[in-house]
Formats: sequence, structure tokens, C-alpha cells
Amino acid sequence: MKEVITSSPLFGTGLTILAYWIGMKVSQKLKKTIFNPYLIAVVLVLAVLAVFHIPYSSYAEGGDFIGMFLTPVTTILALSIYRQRETVKSHFIPILTGTIVGSIVSVITIVLLAEAMGITEELKYSLVPKSVTTPIAVAISDSLGGIRSLTVTALIITGVMGNILAPLLVKLFRVRSRIATGVAIGTASHVIGTSKALEMGEDIGAMSGIALSFSGIITAIFVSIFF
Repeated sequence: MKEVITSSPLFGTGLTILAYWIGMKVSQKLKKTIFNPYLIAVVLVLAVLAVFHIPYSSYAEGGDFIGMFLTPVTTILALSIYRQRETVKSHFIPILTGTIVGSIVSVITIVLLAEAMGITEELKYSLVPKSVTTPIAVAISDSLGGIRSLTVTALIITGVMGNILAPLLVKLFRVRSRIATGVAIGTASHVIGTSKALEMGEDIGAMSGIALSFSGIITAIFVSIFF
């Protein structure tokens, strides 16, 4: 009976939706940053798979279906960007410069840490695109010979941590510029971080949306030249 249920694409889809719904309810109830709905959903899904000994491949049949909507949802950010087009025009150079620097530093940091810790080339290249939006990150990882599943895991961790820590870090480092805040979030933690940026304000979300788009392109170019 279990095999019949888990083999259906509806299992992965339903489990994902239910886990996120629970995460949203818990987050709204407790109102603590650490109780992030994304983080709760990931933990719940992993717990169900582990407790009931369900292969990831069975979950992915439906879970990956939801992932298909990631690209269309990302394009919705264009609406916020359009509404903030005057701000974007007047601050285009700082936005582009910040994204370039942030993207390159992200890649170099991973490479240096990987070399210092002595991890394999395969693992290193899997982590290089950790701050880039999923479709581009997976393509970069595949082209370098990285492990796709590890890349996706790194993306989730990076995005969730950015979503949780962004407001705290902005306060801690006393970042006053809303443009700088958006650029930093989008460059460092892609779409999941950008969802938090939108909660912080449409202008911050728009800057984050631009940054995550630029960072994907910049990272792809930088990696193709130097790796």
C-alpha cells in the first residue's frame, strides 16, 4: 500500500504543500525568525522520508513538479522592478557594481575555503554556484562536473539562511541604504532571500530581484572564464 501511495506524483506534491502550510502556520503562531516556513517545510519533508523509509526518487516524482514553477514565479519579480524603474535607473551603476563584487567574492570564498579544507574538486564545484538562482546554479554545477543534488542542497541552505538572517544582519551592520540591503540579499541568497526582501519593502524586493538576475549572469561568466 505504501509503495502505491509514494509512487504517485501526487505524493511528493501533496507532502510539499502540506509541509509548507504547516511551516506557515507555525511561523505565524510563534512569530520568531528561527521558525522559518521554508526551514520547517524542509525538516518535515526529510523527517517523513526518513521515518517511513521512502526513497527520495519517489518524493521527487511530485516534488520536482512544484520546482517547475520556480522560473515563472521568479519572473513575477519583474512587476516590482517595473514599479521601481526610476530608482533602478538612477542607481544602476551602484546596483551593478555591488552585484558584480558580491558574486565574485561568493565564488572566490568557496574556492579558497574548499582549498583550505582539502575537499575534492567535485564537491568544490558543486558549491561554487550556491548563491545563484536554481536553474543557472544547476547548469553551472553540471558544466563544472559538480553533483547536482549537493548543489540544490547548498542552494536551499543558503536561501533559507539568507531569509532568516537578512533582517538581523541589516540591523547588526547598521545598513541604512534600502538599495544596498536589496542588492546584498539578492546577490547572497537568490529567490528565497528575495522573498524576505519583498516583506521588508517593495523597493528592497525590487533591488533584490535585479541582483539575483545579475548575479546569475555574472557568476556564469566568471566561472566560464576562470574555471
